[in-house]
Amino acid sequence: MTVNSPTTAAAPPKWLGSLTSHIPPGQFLRYVLVGGWNTVFGYGLFALLTAILDPRIPHGYVVAILLSNLISISVAFLGYKWFVFKTKGNYLREWLRCITVYSGGVLMSTILLPILVYLLRHGTRLDRSAPYVGGAILMVFNVLYNFLGHKHFSFRPQAPGPPIDQASA
Repeated sequence: MTVNSPTTAAAPPKWLGSLTSHIPPGQFLRYVLVGGWNTVFGYGLFALLTAILDPRIPHGYVVAILLSNLISISVAFLGYKWFVFKTKGNYLREWLRCITVYSGGVLMSTILLPILVYLLRHGTRLDRSAPYVGGAILMVFNVLYNFLGHKHFSFRPQAPGPPIDQASA
């Protein structure tokens, strides 16, 4: 007869703990929720703009990715500010920093998307759907880059100023 001992949840790997130890509990989950919404919104906007622009102008998907990113960055900024990082004030500075972080991803996507579309069209049977698949592939890689950029640059807490000397106050 075998006695079943209570099972305990396996401890997460040590490397995962050291990687996530500096993230407040729940912050990454909130980031994923806002990011998930913004991913659906941004990709839907990209797909809509691609469907509208691609038949009308050459490489319309490039214009679509630029426009959809500009709009979705502004929408994401508010979600991250209010719900994820919960910072107060500094709207313009944080929005400009948010644009800076996202600009790196947008630049990378704008350069890599035509390459991916070409590879997908010539290496697979994908033709008309190649811009959509390429856009989805790039989106996955941007998630981690954007979280780290926003956490450590866009919404990083301000360093406290010098202490006020109570005797002179």
